[in-house]
Amino acid sequence: MKLTINGKLRELDAEPDMPLLWALRDLLGLRGTKYGCGKGLCGACTVHLDGQPRRSCQLTVADVASGKVTTIEGLSADGSHPLQQAWREFNVPQCGYCQSGQLMSASALLASNSNPSDEEISSAMAGNLCRCGTYPRIRSAIKSTFTDAAASATGGTGEGAA
Repeated sequence: MKLTINGKLRELDAEPDMPLLWALRDLLGLRGTKYGCGKGLCGACTVHLDGQPRRSCQLTVADVASGKVTTIEGLSADGSHPLQQAWREFNVPQCGYCQSGQLMSASALLASNSNPSDEEISSAMAGNLCRCGTYPRIRSAIKSTFTDAAASATGGTGEGAA
């Protein structure tokens, strides 16, 4: 099977019904995508398929053969994506296990809506569970990303707008 992963065409020796999660982790060594529940309920395994957040535990290799998959490793090569920077600034992770899925859902939201409302953030992030309860920091990090972008566009600092 040939798949486009993080912008590169990759060839895999995998059965078509193999879950994408295991192909990413076991065959390609992309271990940033985590196994959480295996049922598509927790969001730890979230990747982008053609720009949309999807649960990789619920997709097969055959499901993504004609699409483009982006994993947390593909969000940025050096951790410089604005959300990754905000995650560090707001000290979002506690145990960190769910964070790659959180980041993938948040980045898909901001790619389609550069200034989401609180309700839109809640809706986009609802499928991502965090056992440590860092939801307030996650929300603050997301909001700072679009607040900082707006401040840069207007020459302001962005402070106080989050």
